[in-house]
Amino acid sequence: MKSLTLLEVGNLGGLFAMIIIIFLVVALFISFIITMIVKVSYEWKGDKKFSRKQFIQTMLISLLLCGLISGAICGGGL
Repeated sequence: MKSLTLLEVGNLGGLFAMIIIIFLVVALFISFIITMIVKVSYEWKGDKKFSRKQFIQTMLISLLLCGLISGAICGGGL
């Protein structure tokens, strides 16, 4: 018996899109939490300021790492 993918079952494109959106929202939330922890630890002594550019770069790097980890887990690499 041939196994079917999620999109071949029929009319489940909305469910597939919803799963992807949930992955993105969770990854953004985790990335934001990691970025806030980095920001607090960077500004701990008060003599340094965490700029907006550093915030965006840290957020993007942690978002990419979350994507790599979720891709490895969902793709069966781990």
